[in-house]
Amino acid sequence: MKNIGVLSLQGGFEKHLGMVARCGARGVEIRYSRELHEVDGLILPGGESTTIGKLLDRNGFIPEIQKLLSKNFPVFGTCAGTILLADTIEGSTQVKIGGLPITIERNAYGSQVDSFESLLEIELSNPITFPGVFIRAPRITFLGKGVETLSVLDDDPVFIRYNSIIAATFHPELTTNLAIHDYFIRNIV
Repeated sequence: MKNIGVLSLQGGFEKHLGMVARCGARGVEIRYSRELHEVDGLILPGGESTTIGKLLDRNGFIPEIQKLLSKNFPVFGTCAGTILLADTIEGSTQVKIGGLPITIERNAYGSQVDSFESLLEIELSNPITFPGVFIRAPRITFLGKGVETLSVLDDDPVFIRYNSIIAATFHPELTTNLAIHDYFIRNIV
């Protein structure tokens, strides 16, 4: 059984843990950087990216995650997790992990009241239609070399892959559809 770590400092980690379990893997709450070495892959959940970034920095996670990424450790970022993985965050100097050669704009679609859902066509092992839930969602404004687009919304990439990283600007954990979590566990980890 694969052990999938879910960063559990702030944000929507509980929903991810439930999705991992429903996919037949073991979800592990990650609260200390030393726990990173006990899992086969890591999910960085949505939440407040500035707060999560500060907690990561304060608790020594950033250099540990960067070392793992340099060794192609599997990581899945959603919303704030994607922001934290981005090499460049437009108009921000917030703490980040980096390692994903993209530029991202925070809260690009508006505030909480502007949240929305949209059906997405996603290229996984087979093409699927997926219910994308966008909450204060970021927008990917630049893709670096080697980043593969797996889904778009109005010509903007919303689900991408780069080596052992997958990243979504939406919240797949807020649906009942296991396809993306299952893809991460079976094809990335």
